[in-house]
Formats: sequence, structure tokens, C-alpha cells
Amino acid sequence: MCEANNTRVSEVVLHGFQNLNKYNIVFFCVVLLIYIVILVGNLLIITLISVSYHLKHPMYFFLKHLSVVDVLFTSNIVPALLHVILWGLSHLSITACIFQYYVHSFLAFIQSFLLTVMAYDRYVAICDPLHYFALMTTKTCNYLVCFSWIFSYILISCETIFLYQLQYCNSNYIDHFFCDIAPILQIATSDTFIIVWIDFVICCLTIFFPFLFVIGSYTCIFVNILKMSSVIVRKKAFSTCSSHLLIVCLYYGTLIAIYAMPSGDNSHNENKFKSLIYIVLTPFINPIIYSLRNKEIMEGLKKLIGQHVWAKIAFGSFFSFK
Repeated sequence: MCEANNTRVSEVVLHGFQNLNKYNIVFFCVVLLIYIVILVGNLLIITLISVSYHLKHPMYFFLKHLSVVDVLFTSNIVPALLHVILWGLSHLSITACIFQYYVHSFLAFIQSFLLTVMAYDRYVAICDPLHYFALMTTKTCNYLVCFSWIFSYILISCETIFLYQLQYCNSNYIDHFFCDIAPILQIATSDTFIIVWIDFVICCLTIFFPFLFVIGSYTCIFVNILKMSSVIVRKKAFSTCSSHLLIVCLYYGTLIAIYAMPSGDNSHNENKFKSLIYIVLTPFINPIIYSLRNKEIMEGLKKLIGQHVWAKIAFGSFFSFK
């Protein structure tokens, strides 16, 4: 409990980017535009994979779930971020703040597991192609995706229970644009030793070990590609995993930059802009990379647009005939 001379905090104040001055409108418009592209791009990928028969493939099944997570991930934070950019401050109750962190971490863990599963899918496709469809069955893919969602839910729920047990007295100032674990623990007046260790163990299970698995998978992939005799076959094999590799590098690179590498003197602003990369930029780049670098997705998009155009022509002809 808070002491008699301390005030129990019922809400927190998010101080986003305080030094934007006259550029806040420009920054607001840029983030809003990126958010719209994220929604449109990822929803388009979800629709294409859902309706296109030739995209009924394990890799695209995982990509569809990754796009769903990207939409939810950005929608959890970006609307609040836009409010912070425009008005400078954002008020949240302690419960809402912890819930925002809960959803953020839950979806971030799922992203990490899905990227790991996609790395395994590429490993099987390149290193053991003869057994690919025997190993990557519909049942197996469903199990892998369900594991990603359920295991992430269990881990973050355990941590959140401890977060709710902490006491928050006097200080309610959070120098960030969303409720991350570090800013929440900074305003807590209870002993945070246990939850820091819980967070460390969870990060190992959801980020460090999956990252090692991805590195191991791509090491085996590159070794197998180098063993291929034909240059054309090598290029084709590498092109099947290049998009995923780019996303993996961007995702884990930003996480390592934020949580593992030491920050400079202006650490708070550095962490804010680093967080922007994996909260806004990565989901923004995902659909662009997977659409522009993937012929099957582009063909699916052309077919969908073509069907829509012909449907409009047929619909218009019908009414013009009448």
C-alpha cells in the first residue's frame, strides 16, 4: 500500500515527443499516412491469401497470420501515438496503461514466433524439399500457429498478473509515447526484482531463443544453397527466403538496438525513435516487401483487380441493357 504521505496513482501521463514544436502537424500526417498504408497493405494481403486458390501454401498461411498481427499490433499503439503527437500529452488509467503493454507484448511475442515458424518453413522447403508437403501439412501449420498464439498468451498473462500487483505512488510521468515495461517499472514504488527476472526469462523464451533458431535455420539454408551446382537454382532458392530474411533482420535488429545496446546521453529520445521503427516502420515495410518481391502475390492481386473490373463491366452492362 502507499504510505500516508503518498498519493496513489490512478492514471499516467504519456509525454511523447516534446521537442517537435511546429513540426508536430507534419509528423502527425506522416505517421497517419504510414498507418493507413499499413492497414490497407496488410488487409489486402489477408484478402488475397484468403480468396486466391494458388496462394494456399504454408508460407502464405503464416504470412496471413503475420499480417493480422501487424494490423492489431499497430492499431494498439498508433491511434494513441497520433493523439500524443497532436496534443503533446495523453492520459491513461493505470489499468489501461498495463493493458496496452499486455496487448503490445502479446502481439510482439506472436510476431517473433511466427517469424521463427516461417524460418523453419523455409528450412524444410530448401533443405528437405522432397518431404516438404509431408512435414508442412495443414494440421501441422495450424498447430504451429495455435502454439504461437497460446504460448504468447500464457507468458504475457503471467507477467501482467505481477504488474497489477505493483504499487504506483506519487509519480505518474512516463517519458514515452506508449506504455512499455521499462517506463511502467520506473513509476512503480514496489519492489520490482521478481518481475524484472520474469521479464528477462520471457524475453529469452520469446526473442533470444527464437532468434538463435532463425540464425541456425538460415545457416543451414545458406550452406545448402552454396552446395547447389546451378547458379539459376541458387538464385531461385535464395529468392524464396529473401523477403522473410529482410523482415527478420529489421525486426530483430530494432529489438536488439532498443533492449540490448546501450543508449547515449539522450537515451529517452533514442528509445522513442527506435521504438517507432519496429512499431510503425516494420509493419509498414512488411506488405511492401512481400508484395513487390513476390510474383505469386502480384499475380493474385492482378487477378483480383481483373475480376473486380470485369464484375463492374458486367454489372454496368446489365443495367445499361435494361
